[in-house]
This record gives sequence, structure tokens and C-alpha cells, in this order.
Amino acid sequence: MRDFANSSYQRKKVAQNKVKIQRKPLDLKKYLRPLKLVGSGLAALTLGCGIIYGGYRAVSTVNVFSLNSIEVSSAKHLTRDEILGLAGVEPGKDLLRMNLKRMGEHILQNPWVETVRINRYFPDTISIAVTEREPIAIVNMGFIYYLDKKGNPFKVLNNGDLLDFPVVTGFTEEELSSDPKGSKEALEAACLLLKALREKGSFILADVSEIHYAKGYGFTLYTATGALPVKIGSGDFSAKVERFARIYKDLMVQLPSIHYIDLDYNDKIIIKKS
Repeated sequence: MRDFANSSYQRKKVAQNKVKIQRKPLDLKKYLRPLKLVGSGLAALTLGCGIIYGGYRAVSTVNVFSLNSIEVSSAKHLTRDEILGLAGVEPGKDLLRMNLKRMGEHILQNPWVETVRINRYFPDTISIAVTEREPIAIVNMGFIYYLDKKGNPFKVLNNGDLLDFPVVTGFTEEELSSDPKGSKEALEAACLLLKALREKGSFILADVSEIHYAKGYGFTLYTATGALPVKIGSGDFSAKVERFARIYKDLMVQLPSIHYIDLDYNDKIIIKKS
């Protein structure tokens, strides 16, 4: 074995392969330039918003269209001042900023009001047109209500309200809540009966003191004189009332001896005597 320890061979040192790298200085401007653009945009946006807001504030403080004239349609149950009070409107307000929808909603809160229409006319006018409900009867449902021609109980009677209307009975607030469709149909039928009574001959609405409704049967009238029951049932009211009107005056002569009258037939009248 060769003895390398005593050998005259010497390992040459190899110089390291060094590559000199020159570092370029960091260009911070390249990285800051986008931030500068964003900052400029935000500043411009802020300035623009400030100008717009300032313009809005300037315009909003100027009352260009001042309300001067208020036209209100004539009404039977509500005064002009009551309508204006409900609307919350008075001269001097800014016509441009008025919320007409909200004004109409406030007016509709009054039970007499059926519809309302509000129009704005520049430069200085609004008009308020109100349609009121008209009672055709009084319906007793625990509380006493006015009944309009569409079969809607719309107002609880108070002291001073007129009572010179036929009274409709047989309805309750509980039934109106539990069976709204059936109750509404029956109230609409009562309105049809009232219409027939207004239109037919010598037997007129003034001769009726009460109209009673019984679910499953229909209506029974009670005359103002003697409280005579007149059974009329449901449907075909016009023909039934017309037949009865022909003999009404003659029957009133016999009133003390009559127990009830039944009109709920197609071609005849049943008179039940006591």
C-alpha cells in the first residue's frame, strides 16, 4: 500500500470561483408612484363630494317654490280646516319637498274619507280632492257603525251623529273577523236590499225600521208601523219588494190582525194572520 503520508505530492489549493455582484440602488419612486396616483384620486373625489354637498346645502336652504295657494274640494262631513289639518299643510312650505303620498295617507285615516287625490302645480299651488263615504244604514255589531253603499262598516257613531237610517242587525264583529268573506257578502246583499227598497213604489225605505239578517236564511224586514215581520230571504230582492209594494197599503189596514208576511217565493205572497 502506498504511503501517502511520506509522499512528496502536495494538493494544490483551488481558488474559489467568485463572482462579484453589483447591487443597484432601490428605486422607491417606482413603488410610491401608484400610491401617489391613488392619493391624488382620493383628494379629487373628496373635493368633488365636498362641492356637490355644498351645492346641495345651498340649494336646499333656498325655498324656490313656496306654497301660496291650496285648493280643497268641497266636502259634506269634513271642513276645509279639518282636511288641511289632516294633511299637515299650510302656506309657505316648500312645494318641491312636499311628500304628497304621506299627506294622502294621513287624510285617509279619517273614516269619512273614501279616496283622496293630491296634485302639485308649480310654481305655488296644490289641490286636494276628497271623496267621502255616504251612510245608507246603521249596522249594529255590538258597536253601532255607519254602513256605506259598498257594504263597509266604516265609522262608530258618536254623540251628534245622525240616526235617521234603517238599522241592520244580525251581524257581529266576531263573525266579521272569523268569516270576513261571508260577512262581507251578506253586508253587500243588505245594500242590494236597501237599494231595492229605495226604488220600488209605495213601499219605501222610510217604512222599514229594521233589517235583520239570519245566517242560512237571509233577511227579514220589520215595518216602522207595528214592527210587522216581512220575510224576504235572500236574492231577487227587487221582484219581491215590487210585489209587496202593490198590496202594502191595503195590508196596513189589516195590520193588527197580521202575524207576519212571507215574500220568499217566486210568484206569491204568504200572509199569516194571528
